[in-house]
Amino acid sequence: MYAPTPFYQSLTDGSFPVIVSLARHDLELAKAALDGGATAIKTHLNAYHRATGTTFGSFAEERPFFEELAKLGCPLLVMAGQETVPSAEEMDALHDLGFEGFNVYVDHLQPHLLRSKLRPMPALASTSSPEDVAKIAAIPGCIIEASIMPFERYRTPMTPADLDRYAAIVAAVDVPVIVPSQLQLTPADGKALRDAGIAAVLMGAIVTGDSPDTMRASVEAMVRGH
Repeated sequence: MYAPTPFYQSLTDGSFPVIVSLARHDLELAKAALDGGATAIKTHLNAYHRATGTTFGSFAEERPFFEELAKLGCPLLVMAGQETVPSAEEMDALHDLGFEGFNVYVDHLQPHLLRSKLRPMPALASTSSPEDVAKIAAIPGCIIEASIMPFERYRTPMTPADLDRYAAIVAAVDVPVIVPSQLQLTPADGKALRDAGIAAVLMGAIVTGDSPDTMRASVEAMVRGH
């Protein structure tokens, strides 16, 4: 159903790739992430990014940036939106640009998104139940983003209890699970997550900072540390 890309293979074979979520649509940030050793870049549409306060526009508004980003030649993922998501035609256009996966919270997963060529990467929320986990894992070809931390936990250290929660999700499903850096994830945390069976970390502004220098340094440290 979905192309068996090298990126997806890296999620299933224990390679533990580092994915970077851009805090803003800045080509220099993306280049710094790749220079630091990131495998894939995630960007955003139709969304307010809570960790940074950044608002991302519609596909028409963001397309010029996506066209430049696509020239970097790396795997691309998109947080497709919240209440507003791309149309079927816009999903096709994203695929044509080289995007291979899309991400929304499970509550925003509209049926036409699952008919697109982009692999679904539904996100759990802090309120998600084991039934929600099972429901997402039943989506053919999916990847799960374990965005399970409440906002008050953002930027705090990962605890053994947090690691256990992530590991429980891995144990409950047979699809790749990625962990976004809602917490202040360190390279040692990356290794612990890998050992727990997590497929990848998704590094966002909380750990990458918002400059090319901090981006490159933090990604390099995570890549070396796990």
